[in-house]
Amino acid sequence: MATEILMPALSPTMEEGTLAKWLVKEGDTVNAGDLLAEIETDKATMEFEAVDEGVIGKILVGEGTEGVKVNTPIAVIGEEGEDMADAGTASPSAPEAKADAGKEAAAPGGSDAPDTPAPSETATAAPAAPVKDGTRIFASPLARRIAADKGLDLTLITGSGPHGRIIRADLEGAQPQAKAEKAPETAEKATAAGAAMPAGPDAAALRKMFEGRDYEEVTLNGMRKTVAARLTEAKQTVPHFYLRRDIELDALLEFRGQLNKQLESREIKLSVNDFIIKACALALQSVPNANAVWAGDRILRLKPSDVGVAVAVDDGLFVPVLKDAEQKSLSALSSEMKDLAGRARDGKLAPHEYVGGSFAISNLGMFGIENFDAVINPPHGAILAVGAGVKKPVVGADGELTTATVMSTTLSVDHRVIDGALGAQLLAAIKENLENPMVMLA
Repeated sequence: MATEILMPALSPTMEEGTLAKWLVKEGDTVNAGDLLAEIETDKATMEFEAVDEGVIGKILVGEGTEGVKVNTPIAVIGEEGEDMADAGTASPSAPEAKADAGKEAAAPGGSDAPDTPAPSETATAAPAAPVKDGTRIFASPLARRIAADKGLDLTLITGSGPHGRIIRADLEGAQPQAKAEKAPETAEKATAAGAAMPAGPDAAALRKMFEGRDYEEVTLNGMRKTVAARLTEAKQTVPHFYLRRDIELDALLEFRGQLNKQLESREIKLSVNDFIIKACALALQSVPNANAVWAGDRILRLKPSDVGVAVAVDDGLFVPVLKDAEQKSLSALSSEMKDLAGRARDGKLAPHEYVGGSFAISNLGMFGIENFDAVINPPHGAILAVGAGVKKPVVGADGELTTATVMSTTLSVDHRVIDGALGAQLLAAIKENLENPMVMLA
């Protein structure tokens, strides 16, 4: 039986993507796990694997097609010798495919393209993708059809396919069970809110306002849309408050210089940011009630310190997460952070590398910014904004006026998760770690 291959959701925020490149052609035989295509998501370019074996009978969406909605049929797979000439219908409502200048685009339509036509009756459409706790359950089209025929609830099935995807073999011998409880409406609304573009000024009205003025109109890419949606959601739904502390860095800078001299033979050079990551990870262990996230109707307190670090990339940003940061050495954190930052700028991060965590760091000190307030990246409970270290006059321990290298920090806190006193304890622990760096090695 011919089965449609659907556009996958390859990241938590993906609603549509660009089919950058096909790695197979019509008539090719594929097995589960074989690479089918390269797909550009809102965050990165990722490879898409087959979840069932068969023959590629028809490719429905051409290379370079943008704006292909998740769960849109992109190809048809079937059995050897099966007639699939009439199966499936190309149906993305998308802008023109990226193509060489002067060549006709491979995909029809644009922002005014007609609604997606219904698939041909020749191909049997798979049931809609199941959802559990507001999260899409990944299952092959064939598995969804078998589940529908048997009356199976896919939210109760554990997948053995690539990345936990449910495949046909997982359903063999499975018996119908009671339906899983429907996710709360609030979670569904939150998911929808996170994916929707924020409202803003009317584009036509703004064009009229600036009529006669020289300007360039920049179309939003997937990453910029996601950043805009998530940060708007954060400022509208997360009750921020801010705590500020100045941190003296002279002891840390001296200690860092000593360590880097000893690490030269290993070609390791620790940055101030590496120490900040370690200090925050240990502070979350010292103040465990602050190592938490808001979960709608409850708070989740994490045991490990999974710390996100904001990385600026072209037209957006990533927040890769260093998991179990409290257990890792400074050199290990430094190496991992360099790797994550490099792959973030190249668009090569996998989704599991930039989701999760309870806390984040945004450091603009290298740009000369002395202090600022950062926006919390949901679901994190807090984010630390780090400014540049600047020589300033301070009152020494003996009461005499002296100078010190001072770094300004601002802790943005989700008041639903962390109250003022708890946030103050967390920031005090971070300050203590940074002003006494040898403690972090104990």
